[in-house]
Amino acid sequence: MKASHLSGRGLVRVGGAEARAFLQGLVTGNVLTLGADEARWAALLTPQGKILFDFLMVAKSEINGQDAILLDVKHEKIPELIKRLSMYKLRAKVDIADVSDRFGVIALYGGPVAEGARDGRHPDMGTRLVAPAADIPALMPTFGGDAGVEDYDAHRIALGVPEGGVDFVYGDAFPHEADMDQLNGVDFKKGCFVGQEVVARMQYRGLTRNRVMKVFLEGARPAPGAVVMAGDIRIGVMGSSAGARGLALLRLDRAEEAAQAGQALVSGETRLRLT
Repeated sequence: MKASHLSGRGLVRVGGAEARAFLQGLVTGNVLTLGADEARWAALLTPQGKILFDFLMVAKSEINGQDAILLDVKHEKIPELIKRLSMYKLRAKVDIADVSDRFGVIALYGGPVAEGARDGRHPDMGTRLVAPAADIPALMPTFGGDAGVEDYDAHRIALGVPEGGVDFVYGDAFPHEADMDQLNGVDFKKGCFVGQEVVARMQYRGLTRNRVMKVFLEGARPAPGAVVMAGDIRIGVMGSSAGARGLALLRLDRAEEAAQAGQALVSGETRLRLT
């Protein structure tokens, strides 16, 4: 088992008597069925169905007998996320706060894991452990030390799990393009949420044109955002990469046409091979 302190992640606490019901009507994941042993992927969308924020939701029991929902999110997105949630709050009995100064996030992966909440995006992703921030320096040696964020990213990329802001652009990508429909990030049976009509239409009419896909790299690692070409045709952009593996957001029909024609995909001087 490996452990990585994900210092680039923060936590937003949504608590109060109506916390679950409040989030249930907003985000793509089912909050009402969220158990204490699961970290469930979800997103808050624009009304047009594009991803503004993505996060892992973790239920945390509190002293008053209620539970709060912790949103494990990219740290730099927290002020904007709190502002957006507060806009929807109205008179709901919820409290929204940044608790990143009190808690941190550790990813446990790569072997049998007994601690933390299971990361629901992929059976092999491991777990997420929310720990008091002050305890993390002493806690990491008990897991064999900090493997680092780069090692965790290599693990994530090998499993085809995208990261927001690197593998897809916030405010521009639909959940299907970020593979949220395939990685348990959208519950199509839960009922209404912001942007739900657009997402449901893409699901049931098969309208997805672009997806994050796994690629093997034959050459130097392209930078995130580097253009992917098939001959003279642009078919997508590179995302994150580690070693000879990477993720790329590709136009599906053009990638298929290139494959049928035996045409190589390239990004700069690097050849890409779809897995």
